[in-house]
This record gives sequence, structure tokens and C-alpha cells, in this order.
Amino acid sequence: MKAPSHELGLPVRARGDGSLRARLRPPRSLRPTRAGWSFFALTLGVGFAALNTGNNLLYLVLSLMLAFLALSGFLSELALRHISVERRLPREVFAGTENRVELLIRNTGRRSSSYALVIEDRLAASAGGSRRERRRRRIAGRCFALRIAPLACERRSYPWTPATRGYAEFSDFTVSTRFPFALFVKSMEIPARARPLVYPAIRGVPHSDAAGRQGPTGEARTGSGNDGAEVSRLRGFVEGDSARRIHWRSSIRRGELLVGEIEPEHDAEIEVLLRTRLGAAGTQAASDPALQERFEERVSWAASEVVIHLEAGRRVALRSDSVHFAAATGAPHRAHLLSFLATVSPETAREADPHLGTRPGRR
Repeated sequence: MKAPSHELGLPVRARGDGSLRARLRPPRSLRPTRAGWSFFALTLGVGFAALNTGNNLLYLVLSLMLAFLALSGFLSELALRHISVERRLPREVFAGTENRVELLIRNTGRRSSSYALVIEDRLAASAGGSRRERRRRRIAGRCFALRIAPLACERRSYPWTPATRGYAEFSDFTVSTRFPFALFVKSMEIPARARPLVYPAIRGVPHSDAAGRQGPTGEARTGSGNDGAEVSRLRGFVEGDSARRIHWRSSIRRGELLVGEIEPEHDAEIEVLLRTRLGAAGTQAASDPALQERFEERVSWAASEVVIHLEAGRRVALRSDSVHFAAATGAPHRAHLLSFLATVSPETAREADPHLGTRPGRR
């Protein structure tokens, strides 16, 4: 079954929402700025003075100010009417890493240009905190376009750093403008749901850990590393060389320390072990923040090992307490392993199957 485009990082177009709430929602929202409130107060003052004095000049000034407000609303509506937005997500999104999200802003109108557009890409609402805090957390990124000509398209991008792994929920775009006089902020919402999969955070793994030693968080790697590779030639010992690389037999024969230069093993096979079993009680793993934090660190280190070894050209296998992925290489296998690590959850002793299931890797 083919995965949806929004989960693969392909272009996602804004689509309408057919719910009753969306149909009853006003097409535009209008919020006066500080300058707008001052202009309102001045307009009310001129109108009050015109009614009390009957001065025709004041009536003329009042009519001009009201026409000014009407013109502001008309021009801001022209700026928003023919705007559409398309989101393009990266193919790989990692937690804790800055990812660039591209927006394509199109003006489908044939005559009028759009000016001073602010596009906010919003995430699904989260619970907790005040209304203002929830609104701030919903904003994934913001872009600005000064002018978009008729039938033109502008590309903008913003940095997005997801905090956690798993599925992220994009909900809609909010497109607003203060054009032409900055008296109002007129905005509209464009539904554009997307559900990209966020991979675990990638850490810098030291060479000693990446070569097959036990990591600090419990993930073990097995397989042949560079220490077991074939020696191509000998050279003199240089300060800083590892003592394990000294070729003692040749050094004794030559009367000097010789080290072997190692050819990298591109066909090496590595197995990454992820401990997913945290406790025997069913509620312990889900309620203990320390266990959750330890598990997330394990997942992050396992993902780092997978990325580093696959980029080095090695065949990588992944084993958890209940699932085993066969060793393979290539981009599909990389996506397969990282997708599992992005959605894996802690297990208890009762949940873990003593007979490990096997999932073949994809080449």
C-alpha cells in the first residue's frame, strides 16, 4: 500500500475543510492595529463634533475618513482574495535539528498584485497552558512576501525544529496583511493538513562507539569494524597511532615499531541493539519520567548508529526486544529503520515476546 504524500515529505497542497465548523467560520478576520484604534477614536471625535456643530466642513472630513476606512478594507481584500499556499516538507525530518520547510505562495489573480503578506504555518492545537501560550506553540514558522505579481509564485522557507520524534500534525496556514494603511490586520485561514514523520534526534557518535563497542545508553553494536579489516601495507609508528594497530611480528623482524594501514571494510555488517523493555509493571514505563527520558536517549543513540553506519556503506541490522530487522543497505532500508525508531514505544516484560519476530530489511 502506498504511503500518503504528506508522510513521505512530498508537496502538500492546501485543501478545504468540509466540516460544519469550517463552513460557518467567517472567511476573513479583522483586527485593528494601534494606529487603527487611534484613527477610530479620531473618526468618532470628528463625527461627534460634526453632529453637535452642524459644520459642513466637519461633515466633509468625516466622510473622507469613512471613505478611507472603506478603501483600506477593499484593498486588503484584493491582497488576500487570490492567494494559495503550498507546503513542501523535507523527505527526512529529524527531531532537535533545524529543518527547512518551503512554502510556495501563488497569486492566481490576473489583474491585481498582493502586498505585504505574512504566512504563518500552524501545527495542531496542543493541550495545556494559557490560550496565548497554546497559540504561540502552534506556530511552526512564519514567512513574509512584500509583493506577489498577478499569476506569479514566490518561494519562501522557514526553519522548523521539532522537539520530539513521532508524527507531527500540521493544521492550516494563516495568511494576513496590513496593506495598505496598516490600520487593520486582515487574515484568512487556509486548511492544509499534513502529518510528517519526525525521526529521532541524531547525536554525534564517537568513533570508538561507532566501531562496535558498548554505548553509554545500552545499545550494543556487533559485527566487524575497522580493527578486523585487512591490512594493506605497513608504515612506521607515528605518535597518536593506536597500539592495537602495531604489527608486532614485522616490528620484531625490522627492529622498529610498524603499524598496519587498514583498508575500510565496505561490506561490514553491523547490528544495532535497542533495549525497549523498561519494566515489569504496565504503568511504570508510561508514568516514570526518568524511564521515559532514558528510553528516548536509547532511541536517539540507536538512530545515530543506524545513520552513521549506513552512510559508511555498511550493512546494518536492527534488533529490539521484540523485533528484528535483517541487515541491508540503501535508502529504502534506511527509511524503514528510521520509521520504526520514530514510532517505537517502551515495552514491559509482559508485552515483549520471548520469540523475536523478524522483519526483513529492504534493499
